[in-house]
Amino acid sequence: MADIRIADRTINALQKSLDLRAQKQQVIAANIANAETPGYEARKLNFEENLRKALETPEMNGRQTNAKHFPLGLQGVHGVQGSISKQEGTNPLGDGNTVSIDDEMLDLAENQLLYEAGSQILKKKFSMLKYAASDGR
Repeated sequence: MADIRIADRTINALQKSLDLRAQKQQVIAANIANAETPGYEARKLNFEENLRKALETPEMNGRQTNAKHFPLGLQGVHGVQGSISKQEGTNPLGDGNTVSIDDEMLDLAENQLLYEAGSQILKKKFSMLKYAASDGR
C-alpha cells in the first residue's frame, strides 16, 4: 500500500517557518522590552539559512534497527532550529546596551509581514486540500 501523506514538503516548511517566526517575535519583543536596561545585549534569532539548506537537501528515509546505531536519514525541515546570537553595537549613552529601537521595529515589521504571508499561503494550501477532498464542491 502506498504511503499517503496529506502534508507535503511545502506545508511542513511553512509550518516550521511559522514556528520559528513566532520564536523570532519573542526575541525581538525581549529586545524592545530591555531597550533601556543598562548592559543588555540585543539578541537575534537566525534560522532562514538553515531552513533554506534543509529545503535544498533531499530528504532520505531510513530507520534505526538498533538503539545503539546512529540515526539514519535527514531530519529535513523538522530538524531546523534557530540560533540566537548577540548583536554587537555601540550605544551613545555608554551604558553597554546594544538595542537599537529603530532596528528592532524594522525587524518586527519584517517578521510580522513574513509571518502573515506564510500563514496566508498555508491557509490557501489547506483550502485546496479541502476542495480536493470535497470533490470540487
